[in-house]
Amino acid sequence: MKGFFTDKKVLLIGGTGTIGSSLLRTILLDNPAVVRIFSRDEHKQFELQQRMSGYQNIRYLIGDIRDPIRVERAMQGIDYVFHTAAMKHVPSCEYNPFEAVQTNIIGTQNVIQASLNAGVKKVVFTSTDKAIAPTNTYGASKLMAERLIASAQFQTGPKSTVFCGVRFGNVMGSRGSVIPLFQWQIMNKREITVTDMAMSRFMMTLRQATDLTIQSLQQAQGGEIFVLKMPIIRLRDLADVIIAHSSRKLQIDPESVAIKEIGLRPGEKMYEELMTDDESANAIELKDMFVIPNTFLDFVPQYEDARPAERHTYSSHSTEPISKQDLETLLTSHQLLDSYE
Repeated sequence: MKGFFTDKKVLLIGGTGTIGSSLLRTILLDNPAVVRIFSRDEHKQFELQQRMSGYQNIRYLIGDIRDPIRVERAMQGIDYVFHTAAMKHVPSCEYNPFEAVQTNIIGTQNVIQASLNAGVKKVVFTSTDKAIAPTNTYGASKLMAERLIASAQFQTGPKSTVFCGVRFGNVMGSRGSVIPLFQWQIMNKREITVTDMAMSRFMMTLRQATDLTIQSLQQAQGGEIFVLKMPIIRLRDLADVIIAHSSRKLQIDPESVAIKEIGLRPGEKMYEELMTDDESANAIELKDMFVIPNTFLDFVPQYEDARPAERHTYSSHSTEPISKQDLETLLTSHQLLDSYE
């Protein structure tokens, strides 16, 4: 919906991250009154300021979502909030679980309370497929944050703030993505390390993640979780495609690149889920996504061209992955195979 953010005030929490930066570039196309970038990394804020120096409607705020007073100050006068800040690295959360609790759970509650106090119109929270049947601290903390968002919607009292969440798979090309890691390993070590060849994952492009987040905010009616229909990729296929492409670029024999299996990291799963069987029983299916309504609310949200979803677990294990050819086409069309050039 072009013009949705025109003359509006937007807060990007975690705005210097991959998703936050992409949201910023998209929102600026609507000429908003102001976009506030809220993050605790002053170096990334400096780098973002250099890249976006031509814009006069961006404000850069240093702060941490663990600090409720700072979050509330950043929220003053804001119309829309994108909450993308989190501890996301699975091993870091495993080894420092209470740090993940403070950022992902308590930090999310701080955002909720500040949004209500400031009279924000809408808040969208970015979640993860790892929140479904979690086996690690990261997933468990994100699941709890989802519950807080859902709870916030039926505890707003006289406030009119609308909350929603959006579940991502792995964002290809984002910070921490395995694609640039594989490319670096091939160029410098002539080998790549994979956890397990049979592992499968939901994958989405940065463009898809950005569009889904904005679309979710625009369509949100109260407490929903939006889930994009996204392709499933087998790790072995991804490794083969990147080895073939990198070998051509580097003019080396692809057979000279070794693949080393290192096993699952603590808390890591062989496959991921985006929607449970129980959730699908109440879910709504749209063209590009599923919507899981807030079951605690009395009203049933209405969406254009919506229909009841089929009841099944939306798992990367039980659905056929895309072919290597389709995978290469996807990666090539989004310039995701040329990051080392």
